[in-house]
Amino acid sequence: MKLIRSLLFVPGNRADRFDKALAAGADLICIDLEDAVAAEEKYAARQQVLSYLASLAPAERSRVAVRINPLSTSLGEAELNAFSGCAPGLLMLAKCQSAEEVSRAAAALPAGCGLIALIESISGLQQATDIAKASKTLQALMFGGADLAAELGCEFSYQPLLLARSQLVLAAAAASVQLI
Repeated sequence: MKLIRSLLFVPGNRADRFDKALAAGADLICIDLEDAVAAEEKYAARQQVLSYLASLAPAERSRVAVRINPLSTSLGEAELNAFSGCAPGLLMLAKCQSAEEVSRAAAALPAGCGLIALIESISGLQQATDIAKASKTLQALMFGGADLAAELGCEFSYQPLLLARSQLVLAAAAASVQLI
């Protein structure tokens, strides 16, 4: 996996921005089906993303990640199933809580599709090393500081989240995966 130095998010319901994001020069774009899309627009957004992925050459598709809703929800499960046939380069698992979620996602996706586990909760942080080691398909852990800060009831800033970031550094290093 190429080093991810820059990541550009684009809302999954804004298909008019997908090509612009891809051309912007980031190492990876992430089409977001989770927080950036209102509940009533999620199905239509998923269909737009699937159509877009199908239109891309493999080299372009490898630069696209899609953030799906948490696998603990029926929406996340439906999105995982939808992308099992036409996968992006990477699938980002929002609010990843366990190694089992990573294993389940890895088993559902075609060869060549990697995973990023987004660690955004106390539970996910406590399981970070197991999550990072769950599958060779996992390419990176990603720190979701805003949601973690909200769960902890602390300020979303450097110092209150230093321990959490440090724990993720150790988990990613132990599994030889990237940390975003």
